[in-house]
Amino acid sequence: MDDFERQRGRLFGIAYRMTGTATDAEEIVQDAWLRWQDVDRATVRDPNAYLAKVVTNLSIKQLTSARARRELYVGEWLPEPVLTGRTGLDALEPLEIVAQRDSVSFALLLLLEALTPAERAAYVLHEAFGYSHREVAELIGTTDANARQLLSRARKRVATDSRRRQPVDRVGWREFVDRFLAAAQSGEIEQLERLLAEDVVSTSDGGGKVTAARNPVVGRTQVARYLIGTLQKFGAGFVMRFAEANGEPVLVAESPDGLMAVCFVEAGPQGVSALRFVLNPDKLAFAAAQVSQIGRLSDLSW
Repeated sequence: MDDFERQRGRLFGIAYRMTGTATDAEEIVQDAWLRWQDVDRATVRDPNAYLAKVVTNLSIKQLTSARARRELYVGEWLPEPVLTGRTGLDALEPLEIVAQRDSVSFALLLLLEALTPAERAAYVLHEAFGYSHREVAELIGTTDANARQLLSRARKRVATDSRRRQPVDRVGWREFVDRFLAAAQSGEIEQLERLLAEDVVSTSDGGGKVTAARNPVVGRTQVARYLIGTLQKFGAGFVMRFAEANGEPVLVAESPDGLMAVCFVEAGPQGVSALRFVLNPDKLAFAAAQVSQIGRLSDLSW
């Protein structure tokens, strides 16, 4: 029990970065615990390496089957958000430095979707957890040379989007998003358009469970109209708050029934460049459980 509990956070972190899904990560860690109970401990020289290997291989298996399911997913698929930045929200901790936050950022998790399961494992283990090439090879069951090739290919694909490496000025981000929210809620489309980049993209993940755009909405005017129409459709039955998820500032929408949405807002010199709305209740279940463990959603605001 002690060996496993000391590694639980790391095991969840590996599984979450591998799958992009907190609920899958929890199931993988639970499965690893069951296997750990059944193994002959006398045959395990290094419990940490053994458990990391079990979780890595379970994650590869889960990700392989998930790819097939996502082809049938209704609308756009986004990762599951995990709330961070407050005492008690330690599922992805520590996130004390830029590299640690970057390893769980929404932008990176989306980029990792383009990798093969083996490439993703090599990248996550080496870049996020500091395993050597030899250790990565042992964990995923391949040669050192192949592990290096997997990592090289993964790095090249991930490097295609440098925006994710730019640190967020949280004070400036909040001031800008405050203006953005005010414009959207006012219904003034021209005012809102001035805050959007010309090539802005809005992506919504409703999973067929709630009303959401099934395809990305692209362009300043189209996104502005979509946002204003969506807010009018929701009416006055919700409140927007600032919080942190995946190590970055986000907007969360709360209704009397609980968490309604988590929105990741990318903003740059040209305005808001990307909006990602997680609306699927299944995708919000983990974050909602986090809220229930530490108190009210309003306690997360900053």
